[in-house]
Amino acid sequence: MGRVVGCSGSKATVSAIAGKDGNGLAELWSVGRLISISVGANRVVALVCSMETATTAWSEADENVMHIEVELVGEIREGVDGQPEFSAGITQYPYLGAIAHRMRSSDLAIIYDPGVSDTAVIGKLTQDTSLGALIHIPSLLSRHFAVVGTTGVGKTTAVTLLLNKALKADPSLRVLILDPHNEFAAAFPHKSVVIDTDTLDLPFWLFKLEEFTEVLFRGRPAIPEEIDVLRDLIPEAKRMFKGATDTALIRRGPEKSSLTADTPVPYRVADLLALIDERIGKLEGRAEKPHLRSLKVRIQAAINDPRYEFMFSSNTIHDTILTTISHIFRIPGDGKPVTTFQLAGIPSEVVNSVASILCRMAFEIALWSAGGVRILVVCEEAHRYVPADPKLGFFPTRQAISRIAKEGRKYGVSLGVITQRPGELDPTILSQCSTVFAMRLSNDRDQDIIRSAIPDSSASTMSFLSSIGNGEAIAFGEAVAVPMRMVFERVSEDVLPRANSGLQPVHRGDPNTVDLGKIVMRMRHIDDTQRAPAPAAAAPAETVRPQQPSITPQMPSIDPAEQFDVAAAHRRLTDAQPAHQPTAYTPEPGTRPGPAAAAPRPELNSLRSSLLKKPLSSLLKD
Repeated sequence: MGRVVGCSGSKATVSAIAGKDGNGLAELWSVGRLISISVGANRVVALVCSMETATTAWSEADENVMHIEVELVGEIREGVDGQPEFSAGITQYPYLGAIAHRMRSSDLAIIYDPGVSDTAVIGKLTQDTSLGALIHIPSLLSRHFAVVGTTGVGKTTAVTLLLNKALKADPSLRVLILDPHNEFAAAFPHKSVVIDTDTLDLPFWLFKLEEFTEVLFRGRPAIPEEIDVLRDLIPEAKRMFKGATDTALIRRGPEKSSLTADTPVPYRVADLLALIDERIGKLEGRAEKPHLRSLKVRIQAAINDPRYEFMFSSNTIHDTILTTISHIFRIPGDGKPVTTFQLAGIPSEVVNSVASILCRMAFEIALWSAGGVRILVVCEEAHRYVPADPKLGFFPTRQAISRIAKEGRKYGVSLGVITQRPGELDPTILSQCSTVFAMRLSNDRDQDIIRSAIPDSSASTMSFLSSIGNGEAIAFGEAVAVPMRMVFERVSEDVLPRANSGLQPVHRGDPNTVDLGKIVMRMRHIDDTQRAPAPAAAAPAETVRPQQPSITPQMPSIDPAEQFDVAAAHRRLTDAQPAHQPTAYTPEPGTRPGPAAAAPRPELNSLRSSLLKKPLSSLLKD
């Protein structure tokens, strides 16, 4: 194909000649394609970065000299067992005049072979579609992974494929998906349990103090005095639930497992409100009474809010932690190891607390089971929970996800990150993901983030991020041998992820005939079957005469004189000196009363009558 005419530590330049008719040589060169350069018994693997002609023009009559710049990736050499193997390092660099060859399929298979068992085929190589794209499943799970790409490139479908491959390789794996768009339920119809606002039962006493205050204050900054009250009274309410009467003695006693506001032990909200009322009734502590009353109102508002029914339902006054953990984390799984946690119907001010609880519980279950339970937590739209700006987001959620990313590998809990804006994701979280599937990214900042994570020997691979197609990705990291450009497998139509609210479409035809009443009833959470029946049609024989519309002028429900205190003096005069009651005003027969024909106001009549009866001199004296 050509010969080497220049070489540096990481790149080389190849010169090639295309004949007058091309001789098929020009078609063999393409940006992003791997080639091999013969250096003794070894073959140096290089990636085509850029191409140009010597004269910056193409001649149809003469031969064209092309200069191709390639990036040195590694080399294929003979291993200890006599079989060829790929190494990312280069022992012998190409010399000037070394011959460049077209990459053979057998060499491509050696390059992209992870060299370990427990591999899975997730797609095809872009350069040679006859070869499968292999990943190492244990490395993918144990060291976390990330799928990044702009909207509509197929991230959710790719994650569905990866999860199916992971469950096939490890049937004991438990998967928890934080699904803000309700898409993954359709992707795992027979393997998943769907938890939404109707089936969610997450007791309030499972919330840590920070998570509980996030719910009470609806995402606004918390008041320190009210937090201090909760920190003192919640342990008291937990002791009351356990049946302890002398709480002061227990607080002073050297109890090893002392209760705190964060201990996942049930208590009653009624006990907490009673303790607040008890403090309000004390003579001392006048300064904190406004905070106590405000805190009581907040708790009562949260209890009465129907959106928080999953927290304050009647079942939460019992110790249901075993049932809750078993249902959410599928222990035992009963053939359904996946839990899709649909967050679309949960109030926005509670989503952060719910995500924090789930991630925290996933880590603690893996920790206290000593690796007996392997859990994979998949965070869709991860930049919502762990944004790059430390001032944004909910700190307990960030802390729980960061703990999984940093320490989860030791205890068997893994993290899967999905985001369309890696530039807005916490760099610490992304750096802990040892395998990255980068799909098409158009934002320069997002491309720079991914480019900084790939090895320097394959940095030019990231130049294709803005132009790769849908379903195509550049995979790099621990689960793959070398960075590879690949196309994901097609997922069958019946398990494609799609947004699903669980409702039937109101109409599929002309939007002008959409039943708006049904839409409004769903917005108000009213069952369609509760709609009142339409009135029966009148009998054809019966003649219905149209009624004349009422023309009686309607007076406002609020008297402007009373609202703005107009003519108050007139009313006082009228009250002091009662006048005769004027007769009701009736329009003459045959006339149609209008706005001008309205009866005069009684206050004005009485005032006019009283003024006319007084002499002028008395009015001047007044």
